[in-house]
Amino acid sequence: MNVSRTVALSLLAAVLVAAAAATALWLLGGSKTARMAAAEPSRCLAPLPDKGPHPGMVWVPPGTFAMGDTVYPEEGPLRTVAVDGFWIDRTEVTNRDFAAFVAATGYVTVAERPVDATLHPHLPPEMQEPGAVVFIMPNDVDGMGDISQWWQYIPGADWRHPGGPKTSIDGRDDFPVTAVALEDARAYARWKDHRLPTEAEWEWAARAADPDARPAHERPKEANTWQGLFPVVNTAEDGFVGVAPVGCFEANALGLHDMIGNLWEWTADAWDGRRDAHVIKGGSYLCAPNYCMRYRPGARQPQEMDLATSHLGFRTVRNAPLPELEP
Repeated sequence: MNVSRTVALSLLAAVLVAAAAATALWLLGGSKTARMAAAEPSRCLAPLPDKGPHPGMVWVPPGTFAMGDTVYPEEGPLRTVAVDGFWIDRTEVTNRDFAAFVAATGYVTVAERPVDATLHPHLPPEMQEPGAVVFIMPNDVDGMGDISQWWQYIPGADWRHPGGPKTSIDGRDDFPVTAVALEDARAYARWKDHRLPTEAEWEWAARAADPDARPAHERPKEANTWQGLFPVVNTAEDGFVGVAPVGCFEANALGLHDMIGNLWEWTADAWDGRRDAHVIKGGSYLCAPNYCMRYRPGARQPQEMDLATSHLGFRTVRNAPLPELEP
Protein backbone atom coordinates (compact mmCIF):
# COMPACT_ATOMS: atom_id res chain seq x y z
CA MET A 1 0.00 0.00 0.00
CA ASN A 2 1.10 3.58 -0.66
CA VAL A 3 2.64 5.02 2.49
CA SER A 4 0.34 8.04 2.73
CA ARG A 5 -2.77 5.90 2.44
CA THR A 6 -1.38 3.45 4.98
CA VAL A 7 -0.79 6.23 7.50
CA ALA A 8 -4.39 7.39 7.13
CA LEU A 9 -5.65 3.95 8.09
CA SER A 10 -3.10 3.11 10.79
CA LEU A 11 -4.27 2.52 14.32
CA LEU A 12 -1.57 4.25 16.31
CA ALA A 13 -1.08 1.89 19.25
CA ALA A 14 1.17 -1.07 18.38
CA VAL A 15 2.01 -4.35 20.09
CA LEU A 16 4.24 -7.25 19.06
CA VAL A 17 2.69 -10.69 18.74
CA ALA A 18 4.72 -13.85 18.23
CA ALA A 19 3.66 -15.46 14.94
CA ALA A 20 3.67 -19.01 16.23
CA ALA A 21 1.49 -18.18 19.21
CA ALA A 22 -0.91 -16.19 17.06
CA THR A 23 -1.31 -19.09 14.64
CA ALA A 24 -2.18 -21.47 17.47
CA LEU A 25 -4.75 -19.06 18.89
CA TRP A 26 -6.31 -18.48 15.46
CA LEU A 27 -6.73 -22.21 14.86
CA LEU A 28 -8.38 -22.53 18.28
CA GLY A 29 -10.96 -19.83 17.58
CA GLY A 30 -11.43 -20.12 13.83
CA SER A 31 -14.19 -22.75 13.84
CA LYS A 32 -16.14 -20.88 16.52
CA THR A 33 -16.08 -17.59 14.61
CA ALA A 34 -17.23 -19.36 11.45
CA ARG A 35 -20.24 -20.79 13.29
CA MET A 36 -21.01 -17.40 14.79
CA ALA A 37 -20.95 -15.69 11.39
CA ALA A 38 -23.37 -18.24 9.95
CA ALA A 39 -25.85 -17.61 12.78
CA GLU A 40 -25.79 -13.81 12.77
CA PRO A 41 -29.12 -12.02 12.23
CA SER A 42 -29.75 -9.83 9.17
CA ARG A 43 -32.01 -7.44 11.11
CA CYS A 44 -32.11 -6.35 14.73
CA LEU A 45 -34.01 -3.07 14.96
CA ALA A 46 -37.73 -2.96 14.28
CA PRO A 47 -38.63 -0.09 11.92
CA LEU A 48 -40.25 2.92 13.54
CA PRO A 49 -43.52 4.37 12.25
CA ASP A 50 -43.07 7.44 10.06
CA LYS A 51 -44.25 9.98 12.56
CA GLY A 52 -42.77 13.02 14.23
CA PRO A 53 -41.17 16.00 12.53
CA HIS A 54 -38.11 14.10 11.29
CA PRO A 55 -38.69 10.33 11.06
CA GLY A 56 -35.69 8.20 11.89
CA MET A 57 -33.95 11.04 13.70
CA VAL A 58 -33.42 11.90 17.36
CA TRP A 59 -33.30 15.37 18.92
CA VAL A 60 -30.02 16.28 20.65
CA PRO A 61 -30.47 19.21 23.05
CA PRO A 62 -27.93 22.05 23.21
CA GLY A 63 -25.24 22.03 25.85
CA THR A 64 -21.65 22.64 26.90
CA PHE A 65 -19.16 19.87 27.67
CA ALA A 66 -15.49 18.98 28.00
CA MET A 67 -14.60 17.62 24.57
CA GLY A 68 -11.82 15.11 23.99
CA ASP A 69 -10.08 12.43 26.04
CA THR A 70 -6.65 11.49 27.38
CA VAL A 71 -5.92 7.97 26.08
CA TYR A 72 -4.09 9.00 22.89
CA PRO A 73 -2.25 12.30 22.27
CA GLU A 74 -4.48 13.41 19.39
CA GLU A 75 -7.55 13.39 21.66
CA GLY A 76 -6.38 16.30 23.80
CA PRO A 77 -6.22 18.75 25.25
CA LEU A 78 -9.62 18.67 26.88
CA ARG A 79 -11.49 21.82 25.88
CA THR A 80 -14.86 23.33 26.72
CA VAL A 81 -17.21 23.33 23.71
CA ALA A 82 -20.78 24.61 23.31
CA VAL A 83 -23.16 22.88 20.89
CA ASP A 84 -26.55 24.04 19.60
CA GLY A 85 -29.43 21.59 19.45
CA PHE A 86 -29.82 19.45 16.33
CA TRP A 87 -31.44 16.30 14.93
CA ILE A 88 -29.31 13.22 14.19
CA ASP A 89 -30.02 9.86 12.54
CA ARG A 90 -30.98 7.22 15.06
CA THR A 91 -28.70 4.71 13.30
CA GLU A 92 -25.93 4.67 10.76
CA VAL A 93 -27.14 5.11 7.18
CA THR A 94 -28.07 1.65 5.89
CA ASN A 95 -27.63 -0.11 2.57
CA ARG A 96 -31.38 0.34 2.04
CA ASP A 97 -31.09 4.09 2.63
CA PHE A 98 -28.10 4.48 0.33
CA ALA A 99 -29.64 2.33 -2.40
CA ALA A 100 -32.68 4.63 -2.46
CA PHE A 101 -30.36 7.61 -2.93
CA VAL A 102 -28.49 5.93 -5.79
CA ALA A 103 -31.73 4.83 -7.47
CA ALA A 104 -33.11 8.37 -7.30
CA THR A 105 -29.99 10.19 -8.47
CA GLY A 106 -27.82 7.73 -10.43
CA TYR A 107 -24.92 8.63 -8.14
CA VAL A 108 -21.62 6.77 -8.63
CA THR A 109 -19.44 6.48 -5.53
CA VAL A 110 -15.75 7.31 -5.32
CA ALA A 111 -14.86 3.61 -4.97
CA GLU A 112 -16.64 2.89 -8.26
CA ARG A 113 -14.50 5.43 -10.16
CA PRO A 114 -10.84 5.17 -11.22
CA VAL A 115 -8.45 6.75 -8.72
CA ASP A 116 -7.42 10.30 -9.61
CA ALA A 117 -3.78 9.77 -10.57
CA THR A 118 -3.05 13.49 -10.28
CA LEU A 119 -3.77 13.27 -6.55
CA HIS A 120 -1.92 9.96 -6.08
CA PRO A 121 0.79 9.87 -8.78
CA HIS A 122 2.91 7.15 -7.18
CA LEU A 123 0.28 4.46 -6.74
CA PRO A 124 0.89 1.09 -8.44
CA PRO A 125 -1.50 0.28 -11.33
CA GLU A 126 -3.72 -2.07 -9.30
CA MET A 127 -4.41 0.72 -6.77
CA GLN A 128 -5.48 3.09 -9.54
CA GLU A 129 -8.42 0.83 -10.38
CA PRO A 130 -11.83 1.47 -8.77
CA GLY A 131 -11.91 -0.19 -5.35
CA ALA A 132 -11.70 0.14 -1.61
CA VAL A 133 -9.54 -0.96 1.31
CA VAL A 134 -10.87 -4.14 2.93
CA PHE A 135 -10.03 -5.82 6.23
CA ILE A 136 -8.96 -9.44 5.69
CA MET A 137 -8.29 -11.44 8.85
CA PRO A 138 -4.81 -12.99 8.65
CA ASN A 139 -3.83 -16.43 9.91
CA ASP A 140 -0.85 -14.90 11.68
CA VAL A 141 1.16 -11.69 11.73
CA ASP A 142 4.83 -10.80 11.90
CA GLY A 143 4.60 -8.00 14.40
CA MET A 144 2.02 -5.20 14.28
CA GLY A 145 3.93 -2.50 12.45
CA ASP A 146 2.80 -3.44 8.93
CA ILE A 147 -0.97 -3.02 8.66
CA SER A 148 -0.98 -4.34 5.09
CA GLN A 149 -0.98 -7.76 6.78
CA TRP A 150 -4.71 -7.25 7.38
CA TRP A 151 -5.67 -4.26 5.21
CA GLN A 152 -5.70 -4.74 1.44
CA TYR A 153 -6.77 -2.52 -1.44
CA ILE A 154 -9.26 -4.65 -3.40
CA PRO A 155 -10.20 -3.56 -6.94
CA GLY A 156 -13.95 -3.97 -7.35
CA ALA A 157 -14.75 -3.39 -3.69
CA ASP A 158 -17.48 -0.76 -3.24
CA TRP A 159 -20.70 -0.18 -1.31
CA ARG A 160 -22.51 -2.95 -3.23
CA HIS A 161 -19.52 -5.30 -2.86
CA PRO A 162 -17.93 -4.25 0.45
CA GLY A 163 -15.62 -7.26 0.66
CA GLY A 164 -14.64 -7.28 -3.02
CA PRO A 165 -16.28 -8.12 -6.37
CA LYS A 166 -17.33 -11.61 -5.25
CA THR A 167 -19.26 -10.26 -2.24
CA SER A 168 -22.72 -8.74 -2.16
CA ILE A 169 -25.14 -6.82 0.05
CA ASP A 170 -28.07 -9.04 -0.99
CA GLY A 171 -30.12 -9.70 2.14
CA ARG A 172 -28.18 -7.02 4.02
CA ASP A 173 -30.54 -4.06 3.62
CA ASP A 174 -30.36 -3.29 7.34
CA PHE A 175 -26.59 -3.31 7.56
CA PRO A 176 -24.86 0.08 7.58
CA VAL A 177 -23.51 1.15 4.21
CA THR A 178 -19.72 1.06 4.06
CA ALA A 179 -16.95 1.63 1.51
CA VAL A 180 -18.13 5.24 1.19
CA ALA A 181 -15.74 8.18 0.87
CA LEU A 182 -16.38 11.63 2.31
CA GLU A 183 -17.75 12.90 -1.03
CA ASP A 184 -20.31 10.07 -1.05
CA ALA A 185 -21.49 10.79 2.48
CA ARG A 186 -21.83 14.48 1.70
CA ALA A 187 -23.79 13.76 -1.49
CA TYR A 188 -26.26 11.54 0.36
CA ALA A 189 -26.68 14.15 3.10
CA ARG A 190 -27.42 16.90 0.55
CA TRP A 191 -30.01 14.68 -1.12
CA LYS A 192 -31.77 14.34 2.24
CA ASP A 193 -31.42 18.07 2.89
CA HIS A 194 -29.19 17.11 5.81
CA ARG A 195 -25.47 17.48 6.48
CA LEU A 196 -22.68 15.60 8.24
CA PRO A 197 -22.22 16.28 11.96
CA THR A 198 -19.31 18.32 13.18
CA GLU A 199 -16.87 16.51 15.41
CA ALA A 200 -18.26 18.34 18.45
CA GLU A 201 -21.87 17.51 17.54
CA TRP A 202 -21.01 13.88 17.00
CA GLU A 203 -19.18 13.60 20.31
CA TRP A 204 -21.94 15.41 22.23
CA ALA A 205 -24.52 13.01 20.79
CA ALA A 206 -22.32 10.00 21.60
CA ARG A 207 -22.10 11.28 25.18
CA ALA A 208 -25.93 11.34 25.21
CA ALA A 209 -25.83 15.11 25.77
CA ASP A 210 -24.62 14.56 29.32
CA PRO A 211 -21.97 17.10 30.37
CA ASP A 212 -21.25 15.14 33.55
CA ALA A 213 -20.59 11.82 31.82
CA ARG A 214 -17.15 10.58 32.84
CA PRO A 215 -14.99 9.06 30.10
CA ALA A 216 -15.05 5.26 30.21
CA HIS A 217 -11.85 3.62 29.03
CA GLU A 218 -12.88 0.00 29.29
CA ARG A 219 -14.40 -1.85 26.32
CA PRO A 220 -18.16 -1.11 26.18
CA LYS A 221 -20.55 -4.02 26.50
CA GLU A 222 -23.28 -2.53 24.31
CA ALA A 223 -21.19 -2.07 21.18
CA ASN A 224 -19.86 -4.16 18.31
CA THR A 225 -16.11 -4.31 18.95
CA TRP A 226 -13.36 -6.94 18.65
CA GLN A 227 -13.11 -9.63 21.32
CA GLY A 228 -9.89 -11.59 21.30
CA LEU A 229 -6.37 -10.82 20.10
CA PHE A 230 -6.54 -8.43 17.14
CA PRO A 231 -6.10 -9.22 14.26
CA VAL A 232 -5.71 -12.99 14.51
CA VAL A 233 -8.26 -14.16 17.13
CA ASN A 234 -11.90 -13.06 17.04
CA THR A 235 -13.99 -14.84 19.66
CA ALA A 236 -17.14 -12.88 18.67
CA GLU A 237 -18.46 -12.83 22.23
CA ASP A 238 -20.75 -9.94 21.30
CA GLY A 239 -22.46 -12.13 18.69
CA PHE A 240 -20.86 -10.65 15.58
CA VAL A 241 -17.70 -11.52 13.68
CA GLY A 242 -17.85 -8.45 11.43
CA VAL A 243 -20.22 -5.54 10.83
CA ALA A 244 -23.63 -5.91 12.51
CA PRO A 245 -27.02 -4.73 11.26
CA VAL A 246 -27.95 -1.36 12.72
CA GLY A 247 -29.56 -1.35 16.15
CA CYS A 248 -28.33 -4.71 17.45
CA PHE A 249 -26.98 -3.10 20.61
CA GLU A 250 -28.78 -1.05 23.23
CA ALA A 251 -29.27 2.62 22.42
CA ASN A 252 -27.73 5.35 24.52
CA ALA A 253 -29.86 7.62 26.71
CA LEU A 254 -30.89 9.72 23.71
CA GLY A 255 -32.06 6.67 21.73
CA LEU A 256 -29.04 6.54 19.40
CA HIS A 257 -27.66 3.17 18.30
CA ASP A 258 -24.07 2.23 17.44
CA MET A 259 -22.48 5.58 18.16
CA ILE A 260 -19.65 3.48 19.54
CA GLY A 261 -18.36 0.47 17.60
CA ASN A 262 -19.72 -1.25 14.48
CA LEU A 263 -18.34 1.34 12.01
CA TRP A 264 -16.27 4.47 12.26
CA GLU A 265 -18.31 7.48 11.11
CA TRP A 266 -17.41 10.49 8.99
CA THR A 267 -17.65 13.98 10.46
CA ALA A 268 -17.65 17.35 8.69
CA ASP A 269 -14.35 18.50 10.23
CA ALA A 270 -10.95 18.44 8.57
CA TRP A 271 -8.18 16.71 10.51
CA ASP A 272 -6.01 19.23 12.37
CA GLY A 273 -4.98 21.42 9.47
CA ARG A 274 -4.77 18.73 6.79
CA ARG A 275 -6.58 19.39 3.52
CA ASP A 276 -6.72 15.72 2.47
CA ALA A 277 -8.12 14.12 5.64
CA HIS A 278 -11.18 14.39 7.86
CA VAL A 279 -11.99 13.33 11.40
CA ILE A 280 -13.76 10.02 11.91
CA LYS A 281 -15.29 9.03 15.24
CA GLY A 282 -16.61 6.11 17.26
CA GLY A 283 -14.31 3.19 16.55
CA SER A 284 -15.47 0.05 14.77
CA TYR A 285 -15.92 -3.69 15.06
CA LEU A 286 -12.12 -3.92 14.68
CA CYS A 287 -11.26 -1.97 17.86
CA ALA A 288 -9.73 -4.12 20.59
CA PRO A 289 -7.96 -3.46 23.92
CA ASN A 290 -4.66 -4.75 22.53
CA TYR A 291 -4.61 -2.44 19.51
CA CYS A 292 -7.32 0.24 19.08
CA MET A 293 -8.92 1.55 22.26
CA ARG A 294 -10.99 4.02 20.26
CA TYR A 295 -14.42 2.76 21.33
CA ARG A 296 -15.01 6.02 23.23
CA PRO A 297 -16.84 9.28 22.40
CA GLY A 298 -13.64 11.31 22.79
CA ALA A 299 -11.58 9.12 20.47
CA ARG A 300 -10.76 10.34 16.97
CA GLN A 301 -8.72 9.35 13.96
CA PRO A 302 -7.83 10.85 10.55
CA GLN A 303 -9.14 9.35 7.32
CA GLU A 304 -8.20 10.33 3.77
CA MET A 305 -11.17 12.00 2.14
CA ASP A 306 -11.09 9.93 -1.07
CA LEU A 307 -10.33 6.55 0.47
CA ALA A 308 -13.27 4.16 0.96
CA THR A 309 -12.82 1.40 3.56
CA SER A 310 -14.79 -1.53 4.89
CA HIS A 311 -14.93 -0.25 8.50
CA LEU A 312 -16.28 3.26 7.85
CA GLY A 313 -19.82 4.59 7.40
CA PHE A 314 -21.76 7.67 8.46
CA ARG A 315 -24.96 9.23 9.78
CA THR A 316 -26.44 12.66 9.10
CA VAL A 317 -27.80 15.61 11.06
CA ARG A 318 -30.41 18.29 10.40
CA ASN A 319 -30.69 21.84 11.66
CA ALA A 320 -34.25 22.30 12.88
CA PRO A 321 -35.80 23.39 16.16
CA LEU A 322 -37.49 21.03 18.59
CA PRO A 323 -41.25 21.50 18.08
CA GLU A 324 -43.12 22.94 21.02
CA LEU A 325 -45.29 20.48 22.87
CA GLU A 326 -48.99 20.99 22.51
CA PRO A 327 -50.73 22.13 25.73
